Amino acid sequence: MKGVILINKTKDKTSRDMVNELNHIFGMKKIGHTGTLDPLATGVLVMCLGKYTKLVDELSFLEKEYIAEIKVGVLTDTLDITGNILEERSCLINKDEVLRAFEEIKGKFIQTIPKYSAKKINGKKLYEYAREGKEIELPTNEVEIFDIELLDITEDTIKFRTLVSKGTYIRSVIEEICKRLSIIGTMSSLIRTKQGKFTLEDSFTIDDVKNGNYKLLTTKELLDYPVYKLNDEEYQKVKNGNKLMLNVSDNKVILEYDNTEIAIYEKEDNIYRVNIMLI
Repeated sequence: MKGVILINKTKDKTSRDMVNELNHIFGMKKIGHTGTLDPLATGVLVMCLGKYTKLVDELSFLEKEYIAEIKVGVLTDTLDITGNILEERSCLINKDEVLRAFEEIKGKFIQTIPKYSAKKINGKKLYEYAREGKEIELPTNEVEIFDIELLDITEDTIKFRTLVSKGTYIRSVIEEICKRLSIIGTMSSLIRTKQGKFTLEDSFTIDDVKNGNYKLLTTKELLDYPVYKLNDEEYQKVKNGNKLMLNVSDNKVILEYDNTEIAIYEKEDNIYRVNIMLI
């Protein structure tokens, strides 16, 4: 069994829990996901099965869309509402100032990775250091906010939609927004509504999968690469991982033989070489 399935993750479950559920349903161990969602979060989780686990890195680079809510006036150690409260105070928020902060944060910025995250430092996850009470310098990385839109605002909540690059922690985005507004706040809800071109409406619950109501996607449905149909001679070369001269111009191409996806090849100096083998 191989393919990609879009799961609508349940609240209060980890991404690993979703993998374990599919392991049990399909009776297979080789399953991976393409971007961790916090237990608090729900929404699109792209899962790769069998040989298609080789696509995890490729699919992880797809941009992601979220709807998030900030609880204003509360600060926690995890930067979300599930954490221990560090501070509570009254904070005034103004719609115009929020919109200005959104415009300022749009584009590329250096985010600080939350200490309660699965990011590894010296082979150990940050949240493991945090739970042990060990202070460690938090790493940073450059991410990009392609779009951010205010959806709703009350005296103590800010709800927004945002489209971001790989590796963006929405808790860090919220922390940055609060700094620019000179307030404190914490993430109270998060929904991943989209990854790449796939939406929540394309996704299936675990119960759907248990009842056989799901669809396995192929590479050509996931990635906008052209498909090249191999002849018998070319297929034998690809099976052995050999390079090919192809009469195409695209940087990457999906190779297909007898209606089966065989590999993704990448162009290098006018010659195509193996990028990902799917058999």
